[in-house]
Amino acid sequence: MTNYKNELGQLVGFPVAGWRERPRPPRTAMTGRYCAVEPLQPGIHSADLYRAYMEDKDHRVWTYMSYGPFHTFENYRRWLESYGTGDDPLFHAVIDLKSSRAAGVASYLNLKPDVGVVEVGHISYSPQLQKTPAATEAMFLMMRRAFDELGYRRYEWKCDALNAASRTAADRLGFVFEGVFRQATIYKGRNRDTACYSIIDAQWPALKKAIERWLEPGNFDAQGRQRLRLSDVINQET
Repeated sequence: MTNYKNELGQLVGFPVAGWRERPRPPRTAMTGRYCAVEPLQPGIHSADLYRAYMEDKDHRVWTYMSYGPFHTFENYRRWLESYGTGDDPLFHAVIDLKSSRAAGVASYLNLKPDVGVVEVGHISYSPQLQKTPAATEAMFLMMRRAFDELGYRRYEWKCDALNAASRTAADRLGFVFEGVFRQATIYKGRNRDTACYSIIDAQWPALKKAIERWLEPGNFDAQGRQRLRLSDVINQET
């Protein structure tokens, strides 16, 4: 990377010419081949979501969340109504297009439109959605909106450093590991060290091409099993 110096001979960051504050994510749906990602509406999505989460008999999906598990539908619906309808975090329901039912949730959060930074989080996928093309496509659609539609510069992923599944997902999707914030917070009465990942705009074109290639129908056999792993495709394209 080129070094830049100011008039005092000090190293400074590269110029960002013509930068303007970016728009906030709109409340509109994003639709792909396998899923749709649409702003969460408790009255429409809560019943499907709760039903899907109940397939997780051990409530594993909630282990690394600051909320949950929810043992009754009414508790879950009330939580969505009080926490899931704001602008930051901006919750979305992931709709499996095979069933036309909501099967998971993800959100944009910690929005910084003035500098073009947004985080993806609150990702809770039910067993119906886990390890499916729709699960990957949902993340891709949210990335594509942030970079292509809204023009953000940085897309973040943060999780409990002990959440192996989340860290594996970040690596698989092409996020770059940046380090661990020690004792970053406390939730459910326990410490959380936070693992931090990001994708920046310079990475996005090659990463976008790789994920689009992986999502092609020809990459899956009749049983829906992948022919090429996403990590292998990303390594080929980037």
